[in-house]
Amino acid sequence: MKILIVNNTLIPAAKYGGTERVIWWLGKELNRLGHDIAYLVGEGSACPFAKVLVYNPAIDMNLQVPDDVDVVHFHFQVSGFTKKPYLINVHNNPGYGQVLDQNSVFVSANHAARHGSSVFIHHGLDPDDYPRPDLQQKRTHTHFLAKAAWRVKNVKGAIDIATQTGNKLVVLGGARLNLKMGLRFTPNLNVRFKGMVDNAQKSVVLNASKALLFPVLWHEPFGLAIIESLYFGCPVFGTPYGSLPELVPAEVGLLSNSKTTLITALKNVDSFSNQHCHDYAMEHFTVQKMARRYLELYEKILNGETLNPVSPTLKEASPKYLPWNA
Repeated sequence: MKILIVNNTLIPAAKYGGTERVIWWLGKELNRLGHDIAYLVGEGSACPFAKVLVYNPAIDMNLQVPDDVDVVHFHFQVSGFTKKPYLINVHNNPGYGQVLDQNSVFVSANHAARHGSSVFIHHGLDPDDYPRPDLQQKRTHTHFLAKAAWRVKNVKGAIDIATQTGNKLVVLGGARLNLKMGLRFTPNLNVRFKGMVDNAQKSVVLNASKALLFPVLWHEPFGLAIIESLYFGCPVFGTPYGSLPELVPAEVGLLSNSKTTLITALKNVDSFSNQHCHDYAMEHFTVQKMARRYLELYEKILNGETLNPVSPTLKEASPKYLPWNA
């Protein structure tokens, strides 16, 4: 099968780049399975296992897709595309009233259900992109992995949880902290902000971490940070919003919108097994499993099926910030 993967950014991801990592892993695995993969992505991209074409937002998509492609896998919403069978991954939270393509695929069951759909595929990571975790290593801190400047990611909540349990917190992600959130970093010696890091730096931090603190204030579509942290043996302490309840069962973490409850739980972090967290991630969230599921959807659309009977759209508007209680 000749598969074209389309995104409007560069590959590979130089630093974090959640979507960029996912499409890289997916293309690599599909290539390993014998499929002919090409990318239509941002100028400056390169890939050793697939042909790379340069995406131009000023040109009609029908003119950019090669004639010999069997199926096109978009990672942003497009309109007016008719040249080839296609599907569109939804990675974000589209605004209320936005009507999505009938061949949209979501990244968690909750993500799909909120848009009136049942079509979703969980992300899966490629273990070959990470060092094998040392699950016996001493754990010295907790970590936060998200764009720290985004208020919905609630780095302030993570800082409060870490500080009130006597844990150091390493903050990974984003180019800056949003100081308008009332953060007081000096003289808070418990918090270290490392900003955007590459995979090697991130892996070192996660492999020595007791837990991921992820108290998001929105409906998280998926959360690659969750499965990366679990892979390194880190239980997850977060809020029960979006995808988190389906990704984080009780044996690998605790979810609550109560800061007090999460503080109490983190004090008992040693009750969680690093080995079990890793094994759980490897059982449920690998690129091999993700690729098989996408191949099933490719076959459906090649057979003329439409993935959703009606165009998905957000069924109920959410408040800007979901509850975060003391």
